[in-house]
Amino acid sequence: MDGVTRPNASLTACFSFHPGFVMDWGCLQDVVNTLHILYIFSPPGISWLCFCPVDALTHEREDLFVQKLRQCCVLFDFVSDPLSDLKYKEVKRAGLNEMVEYITHNRDVVTEAIYPEGVNMFSVNLFRTLPPSSNPTGAEFDPEEDEPTLEAAWPHLQLVYEFFLRFLESTDFQPNIAKKYIDQKFVMSLLELFDSEDPRERDFLKTILHRIYGKFLGLRAYIRRQINNIFYRFIYETEHHNGIAELLEILGSIINGFALPLKEEHKMFLIRVLLPLHKVKSLSVYHPQLAYCVVQFLEKDSSLTEPVIVGLLKFWPKTHSPKEVMFLNELEEILDVIEPSEFVKVMEPLFRQLAKCVSSPHFQVAERALYYWNNEYIMSLISDNAAKILPIMFPALYKNSKSHWNKTIHGLIYNALKLFMEMNQKLFDDCTQQYKAEKQKEKFKIKEREEIWLKIEDLARKNPRVLNRPPASPNHSVSPPSLGETTALG
Repeated sequence: MDGVTRPNASLTACFSFHPGFVMDWGCLQDVVNTLHILYIFSPPGISWLCFCPVDALTHEREDLFVQKLRQCCVLFDFVSDPLSDLKYKEVKRAGLNEMVEYITHNRDVVTEAIYPEGVNMFSVNLFRTLPPSSNPTGAEFDPEEDEPTLEAAWPHLQLVYEFFLRFLESTDFQPNIAKKYIDQKFVMSLLELFDSEDPRERDFLKTILHRIYGKFLGLRAYIRRQINNIFYRFIYETEHHNGIAELLEILGSIINGFALPLKEEHKMFLIRVLLPLHKVKSLSVYHPQLAYCVVQFLEKDSSLTEPVIVGLLKFWPKTHSPKEVMFLNELEEILDVIEPSEFVKVMEPLFRQLAKCVSSPHFQVAERALYYWNNEYIMSLISDNAAKILPIMFPALYKNSKSHWNKTIHGLIYNALKLFMEMNQKLFDDCTQQYKAEKQKEKFKIKEREEIWLKIEDLARKNPRVLNRPPASPNHSVSPPSLGETTALG
């Protein structure tokens, strides 16, 4: 957190629950201890506010809640001196926990006076400058191998997030009042926190931003625009951001709610933002969420299938086999929802790429491509268009059925060839004959090329200038033949 703010006169004022009552420092410590005891021994689900007199519940409950919110605006140092102010850190944690319980189990507590105080308490505790990245080079983060950097102040931050989430989800919450305080500036500060390295914080942020998007209609376009800007910077400038997966998860839900027909701005978002996200080297961190967003678009509007598949083929990885497997996974998800009329438009470039994948020396790439032949819907599409697809796939399948180094691939290729043969025996035989004829042509061309080179070598040996040339001295390089010598060779 930002540096320590020790308890002072402002904190004393927060504990002065009755107007006109002034508390000295010793008295403050007694109140701290008393409130702590009340918290510890209060029954589960009962807030400290419930121990106030009845008239306080009627007339002063709102004031007490406001004072508690202000009390929790005091910040403590968890980084440079984690052991400092332990008592007061615990008091703040207890106070935050009490407010979470209070707003969860009581009705009519989110009054108009609570909105500015609640938003301010959240802002003071959460909106901060994030520490420098522990991975400044932007190397790919591996969730299974790399440990994330956790936020030191999480004992307080977690409760602040929980309070604000319950605040937004309260049945008393009125967006018309809250919009004065939850505005574009607030949303911008919230989005900046998505770069936090702590996955627990990003998970809370994801839920809170989604609630704000759902409740504040006037902020929806702004939220989408700012998320776009984060993606643009990530793709074309930094290639480093910790919250891309969470932002895509929010967008998946937003896309699911888009009305039909899709607006042009939404289609442009797919083409200009989601597709280029495939080329970033850290794709593995957010690929499942990205693939979900793409498939959601295609389920909404099948006419987007061709530009999406063309875009995927454009960004297809050339030297990164694990990334290639991810592309194959996503492509199968797309083919699961593709319309037959759209499949016809993209099948030729698509299966040319699949033929390359089947021929890949990386067995996981070849294996993943061959698993397409286990998908019933894809097989029905192939069967309807076998005359175009089999001639593209047959050479790669036939060649690798014998030459691929991995035995598992041999079995999968045999299965694919068997399915093709059962699909259309005559076409299969024609492809076999054509393949063998092409192989014979290749052998003839190789033999013809070898014969031409032999003739050139023979002419060179018979050239008298070459025969009479003295051996080259070690200290002198051989000069290239003159124009006359070149002519003589002919």
